Amino acid sequence: MTNKNEVKLFLCLAAGALVTAVGAVMNNNAGRAANPQPTASATAETAPVAAAAEAIPVLVAEQGTGIVVTKASDWAEQYPNEFNSYAKNDENSEHHSYIEQHPYISTLYSGYGFAIQYESARGHTFVVEDVTSTGRPHKLANCFTCKTSDFTAKALNDGVSAYSMAFEDMEAQITDPFGCFHCHQNEPGKLYITHTYLANALADDLDSQNMQTLSCAQCHSEYYFDPETKATTLGYVGHANATPDGILNYYNNLLDADGNAFADWVDETTGVRKLKVQHPEFETVSAAGGIHPDMSCVTCHMGTATAEDGTTFTNHYWSSPLDNPDLLESSCNVCHGDLTTTVEAIQKETVARTDSIGEALAKANEDLAKAVADNSLSEDDLAKARDLARSAQWYWDFVFVENSNGVHNKTLTKDCLDKAEAYLGELNNLLGA
Repeated sequence: MTNKNEVKLFLCLAAGALVTAVGAVMNNNAGRAANPQPTASATAETAPVAAAAEAIPVLVAEQGTGIVVTKASDWAEQYPNEFNSYAKNDENSEHHSYIEQHPYISTLYSGYGFAIQYESARGHTFVVEDVTSTGRPHKLANCFTCKTSDFTAKALNDGVSAYSMAFEDMEAQITDPFGCFHCHQNEPGKLYITHTYLANALADDLDSQNMQTLSCAQCHSEYYFDPETKATTLGYVGHANATPDGILNYYNNLLDADGNAFADWVDETTGVRKLKVQHPEFETVSAAGGIHPDMSCVTCHMGTATAEDGTTFTNHYWSSPLDNPDLLESSCNVCHGDLTTTVEAIQKETVARTDSIGEALAKANEDLAKAVADNSLSEDDLAKARDLARSAQWYWDFVFVENSNGVHNKTLTKDCLDKAEAYLGELNNLLGA
């Protein structure tokens, strides 16, 4: 298995964010009711599975309050166990080039920043360093979404105008990387949605969601930058539409003044209006067929830990459950037998199929570019070919960039790759390939 597919990178994307409560959570947000969560049952015949998410109210941070970030390091003395486990993310420092590992993506992402440099993710504490050192161009401050508590507070205080600031202007204001503020605001023991675009996207479905999962979903989700405001925005309204089909439909119906569907960029060699999927863990896990719907992201990727003095605390080292021997022994393997072997089998199959389709997509992209250059397709066939290429790459990319390589939702993964292959087959038939 290649480094991209190591389970330890499940939720360590550069845009990553997941933090859970460090204590009991009280609902002090008038008008928002606590959402009761299902709990995992345990009987003599069933495993003592990890505890499901507690009943935690969905709290959305207020905007325009002038809030100032309390840095993660400022909580170190009061919450040493939580802070020290957070600092442990510094140990996850290794990364590698996806372009070197999967050369075909240079063709699929041609004309976009990810064809210039595309590094694997590492610990959340490196996100500012990673986004400022990448070879990809950064024009606006919206690239700092999820990367620093300072920008999160800036967006809360200033609204959408924060997203169109110059990248360098925001960089000069950074004092705290990804830290406690994203999920706790300045109130340890409570969870807040500080990225309000998530609340906007879920709309009336917000209160029915698991707050611990929402805490992660703020950044582990598919997004785009609004063409007018440049604000980070999710491509759906309502949880039922938070699927690959629903999001693609959203983009296909988001038209510019000339009637063109939204695109992250246009491939100059083919004219295809392409979309770049961004770490859709939330949409993948919460769609039908997702892993352990009775639990939250926190259950598997954080959990509890015991300090040397016997104190139990919430672990803030974000890792794969396979890197948590206590969790594996006490919970996962009781049901799964050998979770590591199960996960590796799913990932091996997913990666092999993803690479196979990716290589075929790159070949079709080259064939389409040649057809455009030769002017060998009618106007109608060219329009159809471009649409097929856009759709095929969308469904392929939804799997390629989702960090679990199939484990988070085997059903959805198979469905996406099936659709990518189907669109690719139609494209090849049209091109006579």
